Order: sequence, then C-alpha cells, then structure tokens
Amino acid sequence: MIRIEGIEAFVATAEQGSISAAARQLRLSKSVVSERLAELERSLGAKLLHRSTRKLALTEDGSAFLPRAQRITSEIATAAADITERRGTLSGPLRIAAPVTFGRLHLGPALYPFLKAHPDIQLTLDLDDRRIDVASSGHDAIIRNGAIDDTRLIVWKLAESRRILTASAAYLAEHGTPGTLESLHRHRGIYYTNRGVGDWRFETAEGPVSIRARLALGVNNGDMMRDAAIAGLGLAMLPAFIAGPAIRAGALVEVPLEAAPAPDTLYMAHAQGREPSAKLRRLIEHLRDTFGDPPYWD
Repeated sequence: MIRIEGIEAFVATAEQGSISAAARQLRLSKSVVSERLAELERSLGAKLLHRSTRKLALTEDGSAFLPRAQRITSEIATAAADITERRGTLSGPLRIAAPVTFGRLHLGPALYPFLKAHPDIQLTLDLDDRRIDVASSGHDAIIRNGAIDDTRLIVWKLAESRRILTASAAYLAEHGTPGTLESLHRHRGIYYTNRGVGDWRFETAEGPVSIRARLALGVNNGDMMRDAAIAGLGLAMLPAFIAGPAIRAGALVEVPLEAAPAPDTLYMAHAQGREPSAKLRRLIEHLRDTFGDPPYWD
C-alpha cells in the first residue's frame, strides 16, 4: 500500500534537491526520510531517484510520478486547511505569483499585517515578471497589472491602475516635449517587453489608438524602466504605483497629451475549475481594503 508519508518525502526530496534538505523541511531525520523513500519505491515497484555521494536525480519513472505526487500532497494540504477553515481558522499553504516591482512596493507591505493576523497560513510568494500560466503552474492565484484576455481565468479586480507617460526633465529639454500623439513617433521609448513595443495605448474620441516610438530600451522590469526614464533614455509608460513617487520627488514629470493613456486593471485570478479557498477570498478582501478605491498610490 502506498503511504502518504512516502509521497511527501519524495516530493520534498525532489523539490529540495537532497534528502538532507528534505529532512530539514519535514523536520525529520535523514534516516526516516530515506526509509520512507525506499518504502515508496517498493510499493510502486519502481526506482524514483538516482542516489550518489555527489548528487541526487530523478529517474524517468520519478519524473513521470512527480507532478502527480505534487498534486496529491497539495490536495491533502488543501483539504486539511479547508477543515480548519470550517472551524473559523485560516490556515494551510497558499502560493501566489505577482510582478516584481508591484510586489516590492505595494504587495509586500499589504501582506505583512495579513500574515501576522493569520499565522497559520503558509504563504509562498513568487515575484516574477513573466506571464505565468496559473492553470498549470501550481499557483493558487496570480496578481497581474494589465488587460485581462485569458478566458480560462476567474478574475477579481483589486484596483484601477492608472498609466502615466513620463520622462525626465533633462530628456524633454534635450528632445522637446511631445504635444500630440503623432509626435511620439519621433521620440525614444522605454518599453516593458512582456507587453511588447505596441503597448502605448491612448483613449481618443475616435477610439483606442496605439503609438510606437523608437525603441531606446526594452526590459521586463518596472524598476529598471523607471530608472532608465530618470536617466534620460526616453519616454516610459508606467503605472502610477511605480511612477508616482518619482514624479512627486521631481525625478520624472508627467507628459500631458490631447488623449489620456488607456487605464489598466490590477487583478487577482485563478484557473477555472478551482474553488477558491476561504483564505484566498479573505486575502482578496484584505488587499482591496488596503489598496482603496481609488488606490492610495493615485
């Protein structure tokens, strides 16, 4: 019979890269973890791990079994958390992905009091500017800023996200201040590569318009976009939650045009077919209350 303790030991060993690290995570001795792994392999009739004095690697059978084992351990942890939540306590694992700059500037400060109030929640926060496929990544939810175009997602709006066309005063003094959308074509642009160089969208009386300036820098991080704009490399379209402090400090200025940048939405989403846990729903409520409407960074 396959025992869940063996599956947990296998998942921890595969994810941590060694039996020693798995033992520390599970708060067990190395010998106990090794025994559980051996028992699991006997039960399955397959070798899951190549062990040597220098490294540990998954066998072909181990690689095939790992995703299923991870789902099993995740489902058990979620089921246990659901039981405690029914008793009025928020607990158990929660894994969320969010953009780097927003996470550092705003999400982290919003999360800390929530986690302090609910110490039994085990949060893993992955800060990554890549577009993550939450349906297959193993995350409970993702936080993103931008247009919502994935129909496989169940989406909750967290806040409006105003976008601002910005530049340094030195750049505008050298290259001139654009007065029309058409004049933007003659300027240098700093672009967020995860959204592409056609991302400067404006709302006009005739409908939305996309403008493309000459590429000065493409980068997949908002902090670097802001810093490049401050350094005078070009114009940058930044969300207010990134540009606001630099504008207030005088390091950047807002570039006014006859049309406003199209707004975005800051949202949390999870894959269809997954029932959100009570702790995830409570977190959404907490973030909405913390960010405000309109959000405090505006």
